[in-house]
Amino acid sequence: MENLFGLVGKRALVVGAGQGIGRAAAQHLATCGARLALVDIEKERVDRVAAELRAQGTEVTPLTADITVEAEVSKMVASAADSLGGLDVLVNIVGMAGWVPLLEMDADTWDREHMLNLKQHFFVCRAVAASMVDASHGGAIVTVASVSGLYGAPNHGAYGAAKAGLMALTKTMAEEWEPHEIRVNTVAPGSVLTPRIRAMREAGDIPTPGKNEADRIAEPDDIAGAILFLASNLARRVNGHTLIVDGGTTSLFPFKMR
Repeated sequence: MENLFGLVGKRALVVGAGQGIGRAAAQHLATCGARLALVDIEKERVDRVAAELRAQGTEVTPLTADITVEAEVSKMVASAADSLGGLDVLVNIVGMAGWVPLLEMDADTWDREHMLNLKQHFFVCRAVAASMVDASHGGAIVTVASVSGLYGAPNHGAYGAAKAGLMALTKTMAEEWEPHEIRVNTVAPGSVLTPRIRAMREAGDIPTPGKNEADRIAEPDDIAGAILFLASNLARRVNGHTLIVDGGTTSLFPFKMR
Protein backbone atom coordinates (compact mmCIF):
# COMPACT_ATOMS: atom_id res chain seq x y z
CA MET A 1 0.00 0.00 0.00
CA GLU A 2 1.37 3.39 -0.95
CA ASN A 3 1.45 5.40 2.28
CA LEU A 4 0.41 8.72 0.71
CA PHE A 5 -1.71 9.64 3.72
CA GLY A 6 0.90 8.51 6.26
CA LEU A 7 -1.72 6.44 8.08
CA VAL A 8 -0.44 2.89 7.57
CA GLY A 9 -0.12 1.39 11.05
CA LYS A 10 -1.32 4.57 12.77
CA ARG A 11 -3.48 4.11 15.84
CA ALA A 12 -6.79 5.94 15.45
CA LEU A 13 -9.64 6.44 17.89
CA VAL A 14 -13.00 7.21 16.25
CA VAL A 15 -15.71 8.41 18.64
CA GLY A 16 -19.26 8.14 17.35
CA ALA A 17 -18.28 5.38 14.94
CA GLY A 18 -21.52 3.41 14.99
CA GLN A 19 -23.21 5.10 12.04
CA GLY A 20 -23.23 8.02 9.63
CA ILE A 21 -20.13 10.19 9.42
CA GLY A 22 -18.30 8.26 12.13
CA ARG A 23 -18.77 4.93 10.36
CA ALA A 24 -17.63 6.48 7.06
CA ALA A 25 -14.57 8.03 8.73
CA ALA A 26 -13.63 4.68 10.25
CA GLN A 27 -13.92 3.02 6.84
CA HIS A 28 -11.70 5.68 5.23
CA LEU A 29 -9.05 5.34 7.94
CA ALA A 30 -9.14 1.55 7.63
CA THR A 31 -8.71 1.76 3.86
CA CYS A 32 -5.58 3.84 4.42
CA GLY A 33 -4.09 1.22 6.75
CA ALA A 34 -4.88 2.59 10.19
CA ARG A 35 -5.51 0.39 13.22
CA LEU A 36 -8.72 1.40 14.97
CA ALA A 37 -10.47 1.75 18.29
CA LEU A 38 -14.13 2.53 17.67
CA VAL A 39 -16.47 4.06 20.24
CA ASP A 40 -20.24 4.41 20.34
CA ILE A 41 -22.78 4.69 23.12
CA GLU A 42 -24.65 1.71 21.63
CA LYS A 43 -22.77 -1.60 21.70
CA GLU A 44 -24.73 -3.21 18.87
CA ARG A 45 -23.87 -0.39 16.47
CA VAL A 46 -20.15 -0.29 17.20
CA ASP A 47 -19.85 -4.09 17.14
CA ARG A 48 -21.49 -4.15 13.70
CA VAL A 49 -19.04 -1.61 12.26
CA ALA A 50 -16.11 -3.41 13.90
CA ALA A 51 -17.20 -6.66 12.28
CA GLU A 52 -17.43 -5.00 8.87
CA LEU A 53 -13.88 -3.66 9.15
CA ARG A 54 -12.41 -6.88 10.56
CA ALA A 55 -13.82 -8.69 7.53
CA GLN A 56 -11.67 -6.34 5.43
CA GLY A 57 -8.55 -7.21 7.44
CA THR A 58 -8.44 -4.17 9.76
CA GLU A 59 -7.39 -4.44 13.40
CA VAL A 60 -10.34 -3.06 15.39
CA THR A 61 -11.20 -2.67 19.06
CA PRO A 62 -14.87 -1.79 19.72
CA LEU A 63 -15.66 0.16 22.89
CA THR A 64 -18.75 1.71 24.44
CA ALA A 65 -18.87 4.90 26.51
CA ASP A 66 -21.09 7.81 27.45
CA ILE A 67 -18.74 10.64 26.57
CA THR A 68 -20.81 13.19 28.46
CA VAL A 69 -19.38 11.61 31.63
CA GLU A 70 -15.75 12.61 32.13
CA ALA A 71 -14.87 9.49 34.12
CA GLU A 72 -16.13 7.29 31.27
CA VAL A 73 -14.09 9.34 28.78
CA SER A 74 -10.91 8.80 30.81
CA LYS A 75 -11.58 5.06 30.99
CA MET A 76 -12.42 4.85 27.29
CA VAL A 77 -9.29 6.71 26.16
CA ALA A 78 -7.10 4.56 28.43
CA SER A 79 -8.69 1.38 27.03
CA ALA A 80 -8.19 2.55 23.44
CA ALA A 81 -4.54 3.47 24.08
CA ASP A 82 -3.90 0.16 25.82
CA SER A 83 -5.49 -1.89 23.04
CA LEU A 84 -3.55 -0.14 20.26
CA GLY A 85 -0.33 0.60 22.13
CA GLY A 86 -0.95 4.37 22.03
CA LEU A 87 -2.94 6.88 20.00
CA ASP A 88 -1.87 8.87 16.94
CA VAL A 89 -5.25 10.11 15.68
CA LEU A 90 -8.54 11.14 17.26
CA VAL A 91 -11.72 11.66 15.25
CA ASN A 92 -14.78 12.75 17.25
CA ILE A 93 -17.98 13.25 15.29
CA VAL A 94 -20.48 13.18 18.16
CA GLY A 95 -23.07 15.96 18.17
CA MET A 96 -26.81 16.55 18.10
CA ALA A 97 -29.08 19.32 16.85
CA GLY A 98 -32.42 19.91 18.52
CA TRP A 99 -35.09 22.05 16.87
CA VAL A 100 -36.59 24.50 19.37
CA PRO A 101 -37.07 28.28 18.96
CA LEU A 102 -35.09 30.25 21.54
CA LEU A 103 -38.25 31.70 23.10
CA GLU A 104 -39.45 28.16 23.82
CA MET A 105 -36.11 26.65 24.87
CA ASP A 106 -35.60 25.66 28.48
CA ALA A 107 -32.28 25.65 30.33
CA ASP A 108 -32.03 21.86 30.35
CA THR A 109 -32.25 21.73 26.55
CA TRP A 110 -29.59 24.45 26.25
CA ASP A 111 -27.27 22.60 28.64
CA ARG A 112 -27.76 19.22 26.94
CA GLU A 113 -26.97 20.61 23.50
CA HIS A 114 -23.86 22.36 24.80
CA MET A 115 -22.76 19.15 26.50
CA LEU A 116 -23.20 17.06 23.35
CA ASN A 117 -21.75 19.61 20.92
CA LEU A 118 -19.03 21.33 22.95
CA LYS A 119 -18.23 20.16 26.48
CA GLN A 120 -17.76 16.50 25.59
CA HIS A 121 -15.23 17.56 22.96
CA PHE A 122 -13.27 19.23 25.75
CA PHE A 123 -13.39 15.98 27.75
CA VAL A 124 -12.36 13.73 24.84
CA CYS A 125 -9.77 15.97 23.18
CA ARG A 126 -8.05 16.77 26.48
CA ALA A 127 -7.85 13.12 27.50
CA VAL A 128 -6.42 12.08 24.12
CA ALA A 129 -3.99 15.01 24.02
CA ALA A 130 -2.73 14.10 27.50
CA SER A 131 -2.09 10.54 26.27
CA MET A 132 -0.22 11.88 23.24
CA VAL A 133 1.86 14.24 25.38
CA ASP A 134 2.77 11.43 27.78
CA ALA A 135 3.91 9.31 24.83
CA SER A 136 5.90 12.21 23.31
CA HIS A 137 4.95 11.40 19.71
CA GLY A 138 2.43 14.07 18.68
CA GLY A 139 -0.70 13.35 16.72
CA ALA A 140 -3.75 14.69 14.92
CA ILE A 141 -7.17 15.52 16.35
CA VAL A 142 -10.23 16.15 14.16
CA THR A 143 -13.68 17.14 15.40
CA VAL A 144 -16.91 17.92 13.57
CA ALA A 145 -18.54 21.34 13.95
CA SER A 146 -21.20 22.79 11.62
CA VAL A 147 -21.93 25.73 9.36
CA SER A 148 -24.65 26.49 11.93
CA GLY A 149 -21.81 27.89 14.00
CA LEU A 150 -20.88 30.30 11.20
CA TYR A 151 -24.24 31.93 10.57
CA GLY A 152 -27.66 32.23 12.19
CA ALA A 153 -29.22 28.93 13.22
CA PRO A 154 -32.97 29.54 13.51
CA ASN A 155 -34.72 26.98 15.72
CA HIS A 156 -31.47 25.35 16.79
CA GLY A 157 -29.65 28.24 18.38
CA ALA A 158 -28.10 26.23 21.22
CA TYR A 159 -26.55 23.90 18.65
CA GLY A 160 -25.21 26.79 16.56
CA ALA A 161 -23.74 28.53 19.60
CA ALA A 162 -22.07 25.31 20.75
CA LYS A 163 -20.61 24.61 17.30
CA ALA A 164 -19.23 28.16 17.16
CA GLY A 165 -17.67 27.44 20.53
CA LEU A 166 -16.12 24.24 19.18
CA MET A 167 -14.47 26.19 16.36
CA ALA A 168 -13.03 28.64 18.89
CA LEU A 169 -11.93 25.79 21.17
CA THR A 170 -10.21 24.14 18.20
CA LYS A 171 -7.99 27.20 17.73
CA THR A 172 -7.05 27.29 21.41
CA MET A 173 -6.26 23.58 21.55
CA ALA A 174 -4.17 23.91 18.40
CA GLU A 175 -2.13 26.75 19.90
CA GLU A 176 -1.65 25.15 23.31
CA TRP A 177 -0.74 21.71 21.97
CA GLU A 178 1.34 22.72 18.94
CA PRO A 179 4.57 22.58 21.03
CA HIS A 180 3.77 18.87 21.55
CA GLU A 181 3.34 18.39 17.77
CA ILE A 182 -0.40 17.78 18.14
CA ARG A 183 -2.52 19.26 15.36
CA VAL A 184 -6.18 20.10 16.04
CA ASN A 185 -8.68 20.90 13.29
CA THR A 186 -12.42 20.72 12.74
CA VAL A 187 -14.77 20.13 9.82
CA ALA A 188 -17.90 22.26 9.41
CA PRO A 189 -20.46 20.40 7.29
CA GLY A 190 -23.64 21.79 5.85
CA SER A 191 -26.62 19.45 5.49
CA VAL A 192 -25.61 15.78 5.60
CA LEU A 193 -27.89 12.82 4.95
CA THR A 194 -26.96 10.84 8.04
CA PRO A 195 -29.37 8.10 9.15
CA ARG A 196 -30.78 10.41 11.84
CA ILE A 197 -31.43 13.32 9.45
CA ARG A 198 -32.94 10.99 6.86
CA ALA A 199 -35.31 9.56 9.49
CA MET A 200 -36.29 13.06 10.71
CA ARG A 201 -37.11 14.13 7.16
CA GLU A 202 -39.17 11.01 6.52
CA ALA A 203 -41.08 11.64 9.76
CA GLY A 204 -41.72 15.27 8.82
CA ASP A 205 -39.81 16.60 11.85
CA ILE A 206 -37.69 18.82 9.60
CA PRO A 207 -38.63 20.13 6.14
CA THR A 208 -37.82 18.33 2.92
CA PRO A 209 -35.29 20.45 0.98
CA GLY A 210 -36.08 22.26 -2.24
CA LYS A 211 -34.16 21.42 -5.41
CA ASN A 212 -31.36 23.96 -4.95
CA GLU A 213 -30.80 22.92 -1.36
CA ALA A 214 -30.96 19.22 -2.23
CA ASP A 215 -28.16 19.72 -4.75
CA ARG A 216 -25.91 20.86 -1.89
CA ILE A 217 -26.64 18.07 0.59
CA ALA A 218 -23.69 15.80 1.40
CA GLU A 219 -23.44 12.10 2.09
CA PRO A 220 -21.45 10.91 5.12
CA ASP A 221 -18.58 9.85 2.83
CA ASP A 222 -18.17 13.47 1.68
CA ILE A 223 -17.49 14.63 5.23
CA ALA A 224 -15.34 11.59 5.99
CA GLY A 225 -13.05 12.54 3.11
CA ALA A 226 -12.37 15.93 4.69
CA ILE A 227 -11.77 14.27 8.05
CA LEU A 228 -9.32 11.84 6.46
CA PHE A 229 -7.38 14.71 4.90
CA LEU A 230 -7.07 16.60 8.20
CA ALA A 231 -6.00 13.45 10.04
CA SER A 232 -3.35 12.61 7.45
CA ASN A 233 0.17 13.72 6.62
CA LEU A 234 -1.26 15.63 3.66
CA ALA A 235 -2.45 18.19 6.22
CA ARG A 236 0.72 18.26 8.31
CA ARG A 237 0.92 22.07 8.07
CA VAL A 238 -2.80 22.59 8.76
CA ASN A 239 -3.54 23.46 12.38
CA GLY A 240 -6.35 25.31 14.15
CA HIS A 241 -8.42 25.32 10.97
CA THR A 242 -12.14 24.93 10.27
CA LEU A 243 -12.65 23.20 6.92
CA ILE A 244 -16.11 24.03 5.52
CA VAL A 245 -17.74 21.21 3.54
CA ASP A 246 -21.17 22.49 2.55
CA GLY A 247 -21.44 22.33 -1.23
CA GLY A 248 -20.92 26.07 -1.45
CA THR A 249 -23.87 27.04 0.77
CA THR A 250 -21.94 29.65 2.76
CA SER A 251 -20.52 31.20 -0.41
CA LEU A 252 -23.95 31.79 -1.94
CA PHE A 253 -24.87 35.46 -2.37
CA PRO A 254 -28.09 35.86 -0.32
CA PHE A 255 -29.89 38.46 -2.44
CA LYS A 256 -31.59 38.15 -5.81
CA MET A 257 -30.23 40.81 -8.19
CA ARG A 258 -32.79 40.24 -10.92
